[in-house]
Amino acid sequence: MPYMPYSPKGPARPNASRLRGGASGAEGVSEPARQRDAAIIARLKGELSAQAEMIREQAVSLAHSRKIFDRASAAARIGVWECSLPDETLHWTDVVYDLFDLPRGALPDRQRTLACYPPECRKALEVMRSRAIEERSGFALDCEITTFAGRNRWIRITATVECEDGVPVRIFGMKQDITEEKILSDRMRYLAEFDVMTGLANRGQFQARLSQAEQAGPGTVGALLLIDLDGFKAVNDTYGHVVGDDCLKEAAARLGAVCQGADLVARVGGDEFAVLLGPHLDRGAVSDLARGAIDAMAEPVNVRGHSLKLGASIGVAFVDAGAMCDLFMKADTALYAAKAAGRNTFRIFKPDTRPKGRRAAAA
Repeated sequence: MPYMPYSPKGPARPNASRLRGGASGAEGVSEPARQRDAAIIARLKGELSAQAEMIREQAVSLAHSRKIFDRASAAARIGVWECSLPDETLHWTDVVYDLFDLPRGALPDRQRTLACYPPECRKALEVMRSRAIEERSGFALDCEITTFAGRNRWIRITATVECEDGVPVRIFGMKQDITEEKILSDRMRYLAEFDVMTGLANRGQFQARLSQAEQAGPGTVGALLLIDLDGFKAVNDTYGHVVGDDCLKEAAARLGAVCQGADLVARVGGDEFAVLLGPHLDRGAVSDLARGAIDAMAEPVNVRGHSLKLGASIGVAFVDAGAMCDLFMKADTALYAAKAAGRNTFRIFKPDTRPKGRRAAAA
């Protein structure tokens, strides 16, 4: 260790000139450096201010978009739902609460919610949901629910499974109120398939059923009855269409009561009806049914203070009398043979039956 001479004045003090130099180094920053630092600070402040403004604008835009989404969602009756896997925790937007008539913000419970679905729909939902989770896919389903307030609604459910590292972690989608759509769809289908006045199947449904039977082959239809009201034109011309319409309604009701076991009872023209019968009825049973319809139509019809007399002529054709596509023509031929025989009776088509012109047969 080098020898250090002892100094009675204590430790050596720093050089005064060095201290002064250090001070002048700290205090003597050049003006260009100061301006450069100020410029950097100002630029940083500007960037931070711009970022803050951008964040604020994005927040405003996000809030606006959320407001638009909420309004559109409420208008379209569409809500968003999410179910965590595997703990089955549910998260709903407000519209989903409204669909089930639950207070907004209440804790949704999946098992309680499933109780709102009818058994067949609940079963279909569970099958589709399990398959979607297994296949990492999605599904869509329309079904009816009974809400917690006892209201019946139709909803459309869409779902998608989300995975992380190949493992399903949640299933989410939308629920939409389609009650009005369903009602309109059912109404349109009813108008397409049923006669509005009588409530019977219309000509379109009758022809569709004949086509289906022809495609299905033998054994689906046994016979066809074509029924034409006798005396209806005179009633319509004498008492007007309002009374005539009431007569048609009464005739349809009587025919429906007599032919309760028929495959289809339809109104196929103004005062013409058709009855499709299954193959289980033999010729005797079909003949008895035709006589029953004639007897029912012969009863007086009391309409708006009038006791009116109608009747019915019936043509019968069996499937074994020819191909299915000829069934209507053969029953029509038999119908006008019945009219030619004096009305209020029925005739069964025979291969040697010769069709008569409608005008001659109706005379």
